[in-house]
Amino acid sequence: MGGRTPVRPLFNYMPMEEFGKLYYKISEVSELLGVPASTLRYWEQEFDGIRPKRSTSNQRYYRPDDLRKLQMINYLIRTKGLRIEAAKQELLNNSSNISKRLDVIDLLTDTRDELKRMLDALTKRK
Repeated sequence: MGGRTPVRPLFNYMPMEEFGKLYYKISEVSELLGVPASTLRYWEQEFDGIRPKRSTSNQRYYRPDDLRKLQMINYLIRTKGLRIEAAKQELLNNSSNISKRLDVIDLLTDTRDELKRMLDALTKRK
């Protein structure tokens, strides 16, 4: 079929407004982004600005700002296919544009989901 590779989801399509928590454990962030915890720990070392708080038992607690940056990294690496160094440069030079793209993706995903719900409701009425 056309030879196109399927697009991987950016994250489990949860808009930032729905997060609402002050801190997220690494397992929660891993599930939201669809990446292993080991990848998050690696990105933490590679990218500036991701510094989760630590509990006395050394448990990581990510803030919403950390989560947003991880979403952008996930987008650049997994969706756009950039290497680490290129993703770092893109974040340095163009982070506001990347954030806007993620907002548009959230909006389009919400719109698609709502249209699916409407179509399902219409189909059930027939």
